[in-house]
Amino acid sequence: MMSTERSIEFGIYLPQVSFSYPDIIDRARVAEDLGFDSLWLYDHLYSPGLPDLPSFEGWTLASYILAQTTTLRVGHLVLCNNFRHPVLLGKMATTLDVLSGGRVELGIGSGSVATEHYETGLPWGSFPERSERLAESLEILIQMFTGQPTTFAGNHYEVANVPNLPAPVQSPRPPIHVGGIGPRRTLPIVARYADVWNVPTYGLAEWEVSQRTLEAACESIGRDPASIRRSLEAVLVLTPDEASLEVARAKAERRYGGDGWGMDAGGFVGTPPMIVERIGEMVDKGITTFVFFTFDRAEPRTLELFADQVMPAFS
Repeated sequence: MMSTERSIEFGIYLPQVSFSYPDIIDRARVAEDLGFDSLWLYDHLYSPGLPDLPSFEGWTLASYILAQTTTLRVGHLVLCNNFRHPVLLGKMATTLDVLSGGRVELGIGSGSVATEHYETGLPWGSFPERSERLAESLEILIQMFTGQPTTFAGNHYEVANVPNLPAPVQSPRPPIHVGGIGPRRTLPIVARYADVWNVPTYGLAEWEVSQRTLEAACESIGRDPASIRRSLEAVLVLTPDEASLEVARAKAERRYGGDGWGMDAGGFVGTPPMIVERIGEMVDKGITTFVFFTFDRAEPRTLELFADQVMPAFS
């Protein structure tokens, strides 16, 4: 058994495209029963590039999953900041945190798909503008999570003495996850506001360079970099033996084969002992949260194999 001084958490990313809600709830309950810490969804109006396939709205679905489970934490990687005014989002997140007994994870980003904004008339703008808008939203959210009235005046949002009671259950607040590796905009936002830095699949190849940039950004504002938890989002190809590994790998490459998925740069591919070793290497480098896209979209047999033969090495 591998021991670690830090608490290691495992989550499952379950993009909700083409799932019926009974299938989603079944997978959520399996994950919970097996001891996974969290379940993650996406936040798009429809699955990017697949508009003809059914896909549930992310916040409504998260609320439903939390109502159908008891210990599983639920979040998004990541909520699109442009979809909801920060005061509304703050109230939604606080309410759901109270109703779920403190099981909300708040992942948020500046937006990633321009098309769905143009189609609906939602604001888009340049990346610097969206980043500034995100930073202002985070200022508002953090104030609201204190339970005290919130006042803020920025370039994009202005609120005056907005109450937010009851306050969230979690202390000091529901964890705020910010993902990305952009050195000029994203990582300074992570340094200032995030409780968890999520390294997305497209950033796996250069995450250690990005970590040094984040540490410098923290030091420039007087924040201890160790106060930010590191989270890794990656493809997982797990099979009970090497004989079945190549078929599973081929399936994963068909589904997650593009450079943006980071399979070659940072995927987790192998049998349980191989995956234990790979996770251990990442833990030694400071990663404490792992969120996996499984090659088979969270089939229970894969979740069971992971829980039975990988998780115990990090308990």
